[in-house]
Amino acid sequence: MTIPDLFYLVGPTAVGKTAVAIALARRIGGEILSIDSRQAYRDLEIGTAKPTPDERHAVPHHLLDLFDPTEVASAARFREAFRRGLESVHGRGRRALAVGGAGLYVDACLGRLDPLPPADPAIRARHRAWAEREGSAALHARLREVDPPSAKRIAPADLKRISRALEVYERTGIPMSRQAHQPEGPWPLTGGPPMVLLSRPREELYARIRARAHAMVEAGLAAEVRALLDRGVPSDAPGLASIGYAEFVRAARGEISEAQALDLLIQATRRYAKRQLAWFRNRYAGLRELEIRCSETAAQTAQRVLDALADRPPST
Repeated sequence: MTIPDLFYLVGPTAVGKTAVAIALARRIGGEILSIDSRQAYRDLEIGTAKPTPDERHAVPHHLLDLFDPTEVASAARFREAFRRGLESVHGRGRRALAVGGAGLYVDACLGRLDPLPPADPAIRARHRAWAEREGSAALHARLREVDPPSAKRIAPADLKRISRALEVYERTGIPMSRQAHQPEGPWPLTGGPPMVLLSRPREELYARIRARAHAMVEAGLAAEVRALLDRGVPSDAPGLASIGYAEFVRAARGEISEAQALDLLIQATRRYAKRQLAWFRNRYAGLRELEIRCSETAAQTAQRVLDALADRPPST
């Protein structure tokens, strides 16, 4: 069986990618390139479900802790870090396993990210102030006026992406939806790195999301957020806009209770997982989807991934 030098293992949050990826990497002599827009931030540990020290010791992980929570971690910046990481792994004669669920970042690592104007801190600060006065829905309404396709794609509460779409329009006079020159339909993976999508039955995935959210709270997510704020990280820092951190920042401010923050975290994560699955299923032609069986171990799932990569009949 020929194992490719690079392949992608993708899937929604909480599906179990980390355990399967570690089992895979150990089996094939590989290292993991983490494609996760939140794990790329330093000091965000609990709320990002970052690999533990033991997991990182078992298999080398790359592309973690790249950015400070106050920095904007753009897909373009991440793409450059991915290229450097991939060169390093291959330079040691090791295989690379790209693992994650951040669809835009996967696009970027595949070289499918269109050039857009760089971030403008002044524009973003103005958007944040506007959202604080009138709510993110006001910015979303403006986006519907100037770029309806982007407004349809971006959730009204997703201030970061609303601001970016408005920023592109304000700097260029052209809506972001019209600046994307990549094809809208599925992109063929033929001839490029293969990709396997891990999934689970919906109710099983939702149960795992709920259990992981509770585990994060028990592990001290609220304290982690308070420590970041006490250290001087602004409450509107890009890193703290992530799911889990945004909700517990509100709790730290006294706007909601920690129990309410937990409920919001679970709701937001379920919606995010749904979007992730839709992204991968609709984005790539030739994607291999593999549903994890509830009774199997990570090692057994890893073997089925290898079978899928080799187009062999699945292991029993």
